[in-house]
Amino acid sequence: MPENLTYENMSSYNKAKLILEDGSAFTGYSFGYESAVAGELVFNTAMTGYPESLTDPSYYGQILVLTYPSIGNYGVPGKKVEDGLLQHFESEHIHVTALIISDYSEKFNHWNAARSLGDWLKQEKIPGLFGIDTRKLTKLIRDKGSMLAKIVFDNDIQYYDPNKENLVDKVCIKNKVVYGTGKYRILLIDCGVKNNIIRYLLRFDTTVIRVPWDFDYSNEDYDGLFISNGPGDPEYCTTTIDNLKKSIKQDIPIFGICLGNQLVALAAGASTYKLKFGHRSHNQPVIEMGTNKAYLTSQNHGFAVDSKSIPNDWEIFFQNLNDGSNEGIRHKSRPIFTTQFHPEASSGPTDTAFLFGDFIKAIEKWKETKVKGIGK
Repeated sequence: MPENLTYENMSSYNKAKLILEDGSAFTGYSFGYESAVAGELVFNTAMTGYPESLTDPSYYGQILVLTYPSIGNYGVPGKKVEDGLLQHFESEHIHVTALIISDYSEKFNHWNAARSLGDWLKQEKIPGLFGIDTRKLTKLIRDKGSMLAKIVFDNDIQYYDPNKENLVDKVCIKNKVVYGTGKYRILLIDCGVKNNIIRYLLRFDTTVIRVPWDFDYSNEDYDGLFISNGPGDPEYCTTTIDNLKKSIKQDIPIFGICLGNQLVALAAGASTYKLKFGHRSHNQPVIEMGTNKAYLTSQNHGFAVDSKSIPNDWEIFFQNLNDGSNEGIRHKSRPIFTTQFHPEASSGPTDTAFLFGDFIKAIEKWKETKVKGIGK
């Protein structure tokens, strides 16, 4: 526990160990649910937004390390619903396997807070440890890459690699859900979609038809196809990839975010690979290729598209300015584009939110062309 942390009654917190697959061990204090868990250890450098991060389905199977030193000071919002979606959260419940932080703020103060972070973790049965040297832990991950880890209390457990199974099937909906009643019908393939993506789409005159990742949408009526974010290795989503292979041969507008970028790329014939420690932050700089326009973006992914494998009828849309990795692709002649980052943010910068408007404009143009074609 860092020396500068003081708590009135430390005896009320039980100790637990975080053990990494390389043998490194860290002792911390439990402020969440007390149960041994295992998963992939990753870090996020954002300064705010832990309610959004913890409920992001893309974190499924991962033990999340937050590098910002003090966490919990603004508590956790209450559960208010708007347009059929929880406000201030990205899904119905927490998806991380466990949370690791440096300093836990027992006392919280915010106009929107309904409970403490610790109480929320306990209610959701998610372990949480504080008093960990997260700077040392993050440097270890940066040097050696994301690795497997486990939290143990009394009984030891085996390590678990979440990337060796289909995680998308664990987090997506099982039945079709419809939001809104607008004139533009968006078919959203749910691979673990964040609520704010749906919120952004509903800002336009849309009806959002949300379907599972393996849904056969060949007989659905829609004006634009959207492929969401989600957890794990994209190559497990073979049904989605096969469906997209058919869709990209058509002229209908398609927009993919995060995992959606990877799935469209795989359907187009490109390949993906696992990053050393991933991109999880609010300050990832990207450049729009062919321009001098750079943007700060919110990101959360461990896999990326291999830019060298992109077919000739596609081009790089955005590129990461830190490591040169792919941040999006687009078709050279069809209204299809994707981003690896999150234009909807939540949390993080909204510099690239205009891409949702670009998607709607592509739909409007496609519908006009379709009507003219029928007129002929």
